[in-house]
Amino acid sequence: MDTNTSVVISTVLVSFCAFQLLFHFVSHWFSARVSPGFKRLSFEKKIEWNSRVVSTLHSLVVGGFSVYNYFFDEATIRDPLWGDPSLVRLNVAIASGYLISDLLILVLYWRVIGDKYFVIHHCASLFAFHFILRDGKLAYIGNFRLLAELSSPFVNQRWFLEALRYPKFSRANVVNGILMTVVFFVVRIATIPPLYSFMYSTFGTEPYERLGREVQCTWLVSCAVLDVMNIMWMVKISKGCLKVISLLRQEEKPRGSLQNGKLD
Repeated sequence: MDTNTSVVISTVLVSFCAFQLLFHFVSHWFSARVSPGFKRLSFEKKIEWNSRVVSTLHSLVVGGFSVYNYFFDEATIRDPLWGDPSLVRLNVAIASGYLISDLLILVLYWRVIGDKYFVIHHCASLFAFHFILRDGKLAYIGNFRLLAELSSPFVNQRWFLEALRYPKFSRANVVNGILMTVVFFVVRIATIPPLYSFMYSTFGTEPYERLGREVQCTWLVSCAVLDVMNIMWMVKISKGCLKVISLLRQEEKPRGSLQNGKLD
């Protein structure tokens, strides 16, 4: 086993264990101290709360690392298909450890937080990631896909506010709803055209042919599966955003038309 393989396996295992520890112990302990409302939640709500705390932390770490790689990892920028994947591989290994951990949690608490779309999302991602971890292929593309994680903290925050029974049209919900919609669109939807445009531009080139049919098909199919789900989620988020826009128009009316998150 070479050094790179050892580092990858070790990183995935450490990531898996760390996120399991966060879910089963750290999140409960931390949340009970920073949010009094956490103690009043039902067992089922606490399970999902802990899952989303872990998801948020993962998104901040992996999403932040992806932004750095996107702008400063010169090797993968120069050669998106075959550039030295060292930094991206580390980030993908962290993400893979999280995905495996989350799949285990989904199975253990399926009746509470089970979701077939998350299973499909995680499996499609892991299958594509293993080519980066094993062969170092498409590192730039893998990192580009991980930028999508930047939207997860806002999606999770929306759930936290709902669980804590913040008024649906409270300022916190309104601001987070707008940010969630904008960020989700930017990192998950607006990235679709340039991704497939780049994919098309590589067809028939020597670097593309060297990838092999298995990787070529995985690149296309995994991206298509993930993007279909992103579009479905974007539609749902957009419908909620329309309500936010309606609320903002109401706020432009004289003071008193909106108090404590409720319309008079």
